[in-house]
Formats: sequence, C-alpha cells, structure tokens
Amino acid sequence: MTRRPRPGRDDSPDRLYTLTGGRSRSGSDAFDLVTLVVSECEPVPGMQSEHITILRMCKRPTAVVEIAAGLGLPVGIVRIMLSDLLDTSRISARHPRTARVADRLPDPDILEQVLVGLRNL
Repeated sequence: MTRRPRPGRDDSPDRLYTLTGGRSRSGSDAFDLVTLVVSECEPVPGMQSEHITILRMCKRPTAVVEIAAGLGLPVGIVRIMLSDLLDTSRISARHPRTARVADRLPDPDILEQVLVGLRNL
C-alpha cells in the first residue's frame, strides 16, 4: 500500500518556512477556524501567489478553515498569511456573532397574546 502525501502537512518544512517568513505564530488573534474573511482589494503584481489566491477566494465571505483547505496548507500557516494581509488592509475579518439569549426569546407581548388565546379555547 503506497502512502499518498497529504497536502500542506507533508510539504517541505523549507516551503512553509518561506511562506511565513520564518514565523511560527501570527501577530494577531483575529483568526479562528470560523472567522469570515473578505478581500478588500484586487491582487497586485509582486504579491506571493498564495496571497493572490486568498484574495481571489475571499471575494465573498470565506471561513479560515475553507481557505486552508483550498490552499492545501495547515491552518496555522494560513493564519500567519491572513495576518499579513490584514496588517496591510487587503482583507477584513469578522467573527460570526452568536445571538444573545435575550435576542432569541420571543417578545413577551406575543407570549401573553398566545396565552390569552389558549385560555379562550
């Protein structure tokens, strides 16, 4: 049985080192797996090919995990690259907000009307 290489994980460490400029952590905590990324500009000549691919992928909101899968790179490497793009304002990032509990509850007036209606049955 032959073992197929896994994209990103079995890449040469030299390649990953080059992609991140030798950094092992991003300078920002702005990105987790579900952070949505949107490109704010078009790619310009001279950019890293991975940065160009990210900008093209993120014309619509795209999760960090989807970007990593599309590039075939580990999420940690992608976070570093996204941090570089965020620092130069080429992308924007936002975390999908969860609704507050009070926002998910029905309006008390509606509940009271339902209760009155049930009592009238």
